[in-house]
Amino acid sequence: MKKIVFLDRDGVINRDSPNYIKNWSEFEFLPGALKALTRLTDNGFTTILITNQSAINRGLTSLVAIEHIHKMLKLTVESDGGRIRDIFFCPHRPDEACECRKPKPGLIWRASEKYGIDLSQTVMVGDNVKDIECAHNAGCGRAILVRTGSGVEAEKQMASMRLCPDYIVDDLMAAVNRIIDALEC
Repeated sequence: MKKIVFLDRDGVINRDSPNYIKNWSEFEFLPGALKALTRLTDNGFTTILITNQSAINRGLTSLVAIEHIHKMLKLTVESDGGRIRDIFFCPHRPDEACECRKPKPGLIWRASEKYGIDLSQTVMVGDNVKDIECAHNAGCGRAILVRTGSGVEAEKQMASMRLCPDYIVDDLMAAVNRIIDALEC
């Protein structure tokens, strides 16, 4: 499998909330996100979501509710002409010290094992320091920070940490354009 893009969910595809996205009625696509996902699909990319969903183990929502959100997300993307191949998520709280919670690379490694992915040829797109750290920790070829969600604050934090994504762009469509343009070079 080639041309793999890993995407964070909240703050990249949909509006994030400090109260968490607990059900489908709280899920709101960011402007241009559906078109960006369709553009990835149209250009032969496989899209896989990598997302922390600690609201489950915090007792704020259920596994069934998160699975329903993901089912509806995939169906909505498909009805717009795009495709999300798979969604890997971590239900754990930060204090549970699991191996799958970003910035640890467990979710990406799980996807790599399941689909036989050469991680050095992949791109991770996220809006958070944890996303960029996860991309580096997993061995992804490139990492892109979007300024949606918490991206503006993450950009400031990364400057002081000397953590550098390969690109910093305004939103998911700009990230997709950068990914596609890089192939044409």
